Amino acid sequence: MVQFEPMKTKLEQAGLHVAYLAAQRRDGMWKPAKFLAKHPVSFPFLLDEDRSVTKAYGLYHHLSHDAIQIAHPATLGISPDGTVRYIYRGDNQLDRAPLDLVIDAARRWRA
Repeated sequence: MVQFEPMKTKLEQAGLHVAYLAAQRRDGMWKPAKFLAKHPVSFPFLLDEDRSVTKAYGLYHHLSHDAIQIAHPATLGISPDGTVRYIYRGDNQLDRAPLDLVIDAARRWRA
């Protein structure tokens, strides 16, 4: 979220729409509603409470040195027809998709 919020105008100019998906329970340890109250975001924020979306895209992270039962950080590019055209799966909790790569990928599939 930190990566995309300051780039909202650039993303919109590229014709991209952003939504956040968190593999968390509404009443879980991280309390997403409480977090969002302190750190509001301008894009839709969705919860994958049963991890079904996370698992379907191979992003579920059962156990590693920096994660327990959460999702790998990932960026998915989905075209207007609903086809997933781009997936960036982070190797660890700090690994994020370079924004320029996301925009370039979107331009390619839209061309």
